[in-house]
Amino acid sequence: QVQLVESGGGLVQPGGSLRLSCAASGLTLAYYAIGWFRQAPGKKREGVSCIRASDSTTYYADSVKGRFTISRDNAKNTAYLQMNSLKPEDTAVYYCATDCVVAGNTVVDAFGSWGQGTQVTVSS
Repeated sequence: QVQLVESGGGLVQPGGSLRLSCAASGLTLAYYAIGWFRQAPGKKREGVSCIRASDSTTYYADSVKGRFTISRDNAKNTAYLQMNSLKPEDTAVYYCATDCVVAGNTVVDAFGSWGQGTQVTVSS
């Protein structure tokens, strides 16, 4: 049974950092493009980042470029999203998913498995 489990969310002050983890079971993450998405209350889901399986090319939403870094540790079957210089507008539930799709340089969706999400709240 395929399962993605996110962790690492929480409450952080503006300017702070968090690292989200996406631990996979039932599949080998190395073979999949992995994406991070977020959804704030009352807003549409937004693609945050995606990392290719073939060459680890990364893509970021303009709103997080230069602040967030996506990575993967194939030995641990885990993907990460390092989030620095966090802003209140980064507050959302963050999800990881496999088979993320990029159009142009925009992370648009994912058509594989999804995790249950982890809450990130940026507030003083």
